[in-house]
Amino acid sequence: MKKIHCHSAGIDIGARNIYIGIDGEEVAVYGTFTSDLKIAASYLHSHGVTTVAMEATGSYWIVLHDILSEAGFDVWLVDGRQTKQVPGRKTDVKDCQWINQLHSFGLLNRCFVADGLIKELRSYQRLREDHIRTAAMHSNHMQKSLIEMNIRLPQVLSQVHGASGMAMIEAILAGERDSHKLLSLCHTSLIKNKSEEILKALEGFYTEAGLFKLRQAYEAYQFYQEQINECDKKIDEVLKRHQKLPKKKLKKASKPVRHNPHKVDRLEEHLIHLFAGRDATKISGITSHTWFQLYTETGEDLLRWKTEKHFTSWLGLSPGQNNSGKKRKSKSKGKPAAGQIFRIIAQSLLNSKRIALGEYGRRLRARKGSRVAIKAVARKLAEQYWRLMVKGEDFVEHGVNKYKERLLEQKKKYLQRLTLEMEGITAAAQVANLQ
Repeated sequence: MKKIHCHSAGIDIGARNIYIGIDGEEVAVYGTFTSDLKIAASYLHSHGVTTVAMEATGSYWIVLHDILSEAGFDVWLVDGRQTKQVPGRKTDVKDCQWINQLHSFGLLNRCFVADGLIKELRSYQRLREDHIRTAAMHSNHMQKSLIEMNIRLPQVLSQVHGASGMAMIEAILAGERDSHKLLSLCHTSLIKNKSEEILKALEGFYTEAGLFKLRQAYEAYQFYQEQINECDKKIDEVLKRHQKLPKKKLKKASKPVRHNPHKVDRLEEHLIHLFAGRDATKISGITSHTWFQLYTETGEDLLRWKTEKHFTSWLGLSPGQNNSGKKRKSKSKGKPAAGQIFRIIAQSLLNSKRIALGEYGRRLRARKGSRVAIKAVARKLAEQYWRLMVKGEDFVEHGVNKYKERLLEQKKKYLQRLTLEMEGITAAAQVANLQ
């Protein structure tokens, strides 16, 4: 094989040391402190290295990647699955040599690494998602402590951490025990439709330990809500610093966001401006909230993926073929965060009643199960997203009725073709009988 990268190096990164492999040189070992990483960059310069490959190992690669990029190297971050070593030859020293060998022959693919604005926004967004998950855990703790005191609010309210549920919990923690007074804190629709059930649910058996656990969970939940708000403030600050929107707001109504919406001023307009006027919220299921999540994971330049098939493959949404003989093997693949976002959107579309993709997903789910259906709908959404952002193709939702009409047309054509085939078979049989 011909070498493509002649002045290359391979780096294996660990928690304590990094190992650098260069052709014709002994493996160099450096520590992971900042001063050691800068010395490693000088070592690479002294040996005429221009391009470096390293595995995406946890969070250890981030600082080294930034230092080497700033030093002028062409840094390739690669997926660890591409650098699998031959069995029985697994050491850190041999790993860096193997990475260098693969890179020199051009056998590795570069991972997408966010930089600049996307990198900063991604850090705040991922931190925000962590806070949301932790807040959800404390919401479950509130429900558990209520159930232990036989306060059955989780059974009569769709979500305990909603406005009515939190108002009642705050009153309980303040010392209120009268069920009717607690009911009066609920929304009028709940008082009208579920007053009897709520009154029964509030007849609890209060204990000091249960109230202590409820208070701890409530305070922890409120703390993380504040943390989420702080992340939103930083996102708003960064977007306003990066671009200035015109004073005149868009007249277009935004899609509603049910859970954990960003409290960012004119978020959708910021995104439309970043994508040069292209609006992803035209696609079914995508709101300004999910669009911002996708932006922080993929950026605004989707041309780095040559086609929509490259894009869906990177997302982990392409169907895999891992068969051997009659056996169908399941091969585990990494699931990028952007692919998971498309899956979540697809899952919500399966519950919709007026969207064509939802009908498509339900038909597929009936035959092949939920997992296959969600992945298939997510892939279609990702293809539409890539086309819209790269080619500017507008997505128009025709709805379930249009989709059913098209299915009916296909069935009619199939039946007509089947009828013609049957008529041909019947005619041939008649001729044969006459002979």
